[in-house]
Amino acid sequence: MAEREYPADKQAAIAELADRFSTANATVLTEYRGLSVAELSELRRSLGEGARYRVAKNTLAKRAANQVGVTELDDLFIGPTAITFIEGDPVEAAKGLRNFAKTHESLVIKGGYMEGKALSVEEITKLADLESREVLLAKLAGAMKATAQKTASVLAAPASQVARLGAALQDKKAASGE
Repeated sequence: MAEREYPADKQAAIAELADRFSTANATVLTEYRGLSVAELSELRRSLGEGARYRVAKNTLAKRAANQVGVTELDDLFIGPTAITFIEGDPVEAAKGLRNFAKTHESLVIKGGYMEGKALSVEEITKLADLESREVLLAKLAGAMKATAQKTASVLAAPASQVARLGAALQDKKAASGE
């Protein structure tokens, strides 16, 4: 079957979407039927930095995804579809989508794509349950600092014990008159 020839404006839209698919760390597809413009603006703000929420025609979005080798999402391009392109922290954006969907039943998470793998709704929910990268790094730094302090105290302990033993022997010799 011959490829359909699109007008220049649609070709530009496909090129932009393909670029977003190729540069995003993760993408999440949602159905937004019933959300007002104000609610969509609120959703965009809740996603955090590095995430863009884009409403797109299914045929154009599917074509763009396929151009960059993302074919796992083909079945999700049904009904009113919006794509969250995540270039920052996927956890933060997933939390924003999940929390917004909890308070706005009109937003339905369909699935997503990350690191060459399709994500189910359950996997996106698990991603949203993770702590953010900054929190995890802070915990790791705290654990490393505590480990370093313990190591330093263990290494310092024998030296101080030897010094106390030497002082005790010296006191004992002085007391016995040697």
